[in-house]
Amino acid sequence: MPPVNVAVVAFDRIRPFHLSVPCAVFGESAAEPLFQLRVCAAEPGELRTTNGFSIATRYGLRELANADVIVVPSWRDPREAAPEPLLAALRRAHKRSATLVGLCLGAFVLAEAGVLDGKLATTHWRWTELFKQRFPDVRLDPNVLYVDQGNVVTSAGTAAGIDCCLHVVRRQYGAEITNRIARTLVVPPHRQGSQAQYIEQPVLTQATDTPLTKTLNWAARHLDQTHTLDSLAARALMSRRSFTRHFRQHTGTTVGRWLLSQRLSLALRMLETTDQPIERIAEHAGFGTALSMRQHFGVAFNTTPSMYRREFRGQ
Repeated sequence: MPPVNVAVVAFDRIRPFHLSVPCAVFGESAAEPLFQLRVCAAEPGELRTTNGFSIATRYGLRELANADVIVVPSWRDPREAAPEPLLAALRRAHKRSATLVGLCLGAFVLAEAGVLDGKLATTHWRWTELFKQRFPDVRLDPNVLYVDQGNVVTSAGTAAGIDCCLHVVRRQYGAEITNRIARTLVVPPHRQGSQAQYIEQPVLTQATDTPLTKTLNWAARHLDQTHTLDSLAARALMSRRSFTRHFRQHTGTTVGRWLLSQRLSLALRMLETTDQPIERIAEHAGFGTALSMRQHFGVAFNTTPSMYRREFRGQ
């Protein structure tokens, strides 16, 4: 499989972190390159960053015509219109079904290009009211990490961009490769897009010296067993109320949603890397029956486990 061409849009007064997120995820080296990454200037002249240094790139908007994935990593001012040449390039890419990704305020640029009209999207929670005012034809959900609408994907602010980019990698190459990149970056390999934007500790600590993390690490290794809020709280030697509060602070979601996310992730890995029958995978991942797993798969991925396996393996 040839590398996927990824174009990351750079602009004047960009925040370095926003630019580094897609570059870190899609530029991660491997034995065989997975992505051909190019940083493309959205406008002529010097591209200054907000931290006092400049960015130089030999690529411009013409590169967007050949990109499979185009990432707008943010925008300098949500009240300022993006340059018309950039908007036109995004419209042309959308027309040919390239994947457009708007991270943080990059959602404003995609909305201005008109590619989000009638679609569900998200952006940084701080700018949701302005977004709604400027783009009333977009269905905005300000409470999630990222939204996948097929060939248009948007994310919340800052670190949520990492989750969004890893999601795009997962769509292209599957769970195993995504997990490898995430391990290199030392971030969680998968956080559900429906997870809340604002949580007290956005990334679950990897330490194993707290009752909560010990319990969750154990549960993730024993997904074939039945787990409930009460059983996990008891294992952590915590009250139901205390466990619920700490769990929400650390994960930004509920126990039920966290368990479902873990089970779906395990099922994806097994479908991609083993020939085990669907019934066995359903049992191992804790769905109980193949029917239950198919139902959850349909809701989460709009496909069936068997179809996912065939499409992933190109059969």
